Amino acid sequence: MKNEKLLLNAKISIIDFKNFYWYKKELVDFCSSINLDKSGSKIDLTKRIEHFLETGERIVLPKKKQSLSKFDWNNAPLSLQTKITDNYKNTENVRTFFKHQIGLQFKFNVKFMNWMKNAQGNTLEEAIEKWYLIANDNTKTQIAPQFEYNTYIRDFLNDNPDKVLKDAIKHWKIKKSKAGDNKYNKTDLQL
Repeated sequence: MKNEKLLLNAKISIIDFKNFYWYKKELVDFCSSINLDKSGSKIDLTKRIEHFLETGERIVLPKKKQSLSKFDWNNAPLSLQTKITDNYKNTENVRTFFKHQIGLQFKFNVKFMNWMKNAQGNTLEEAIEKWYLIANDNTKTQIAPQFEYNTYIRDFLNDNPDKVLKDAIKHWKIKKSKAGDNKYNKTDLQL
């Protein structure tokens, strides 16, 4: 196993691929270069590439379900009674609406975005109520596995209250350039 990051190409071994951190853009570019579907999350891309490297097979994804609604979330006027449709998107238009209704403290967060994605038929007024419930819930959110950077930064700062974000980022950059996992470890301070 190499310690320095390799180029991502069709000749990389599955072991070397799994041992390094890859940006989503690198995964998308690689998928493009070998005619793999480049849609989906970072985890989807990683699984597709791993399958290709292990078997040489290209996974063909089923066609995406067509949205029934033609509602334009980018430009349509929004009101409290606007219904959330199957083609809902977190657009600048929606953000502006929520900031006007809730105030400058409004921010999209993962819990709220996930709720919105599955809230077809609810109104934006109900969405605002849900946003307040989520905003007032002080439990720590679970960071999805594809967000290794966020997890590392949170764990680093929790373990080192005397350090600042700049320190965490510095150690993250060193950690991700090395072979192995990208999880925070106390020994990272010696990198």
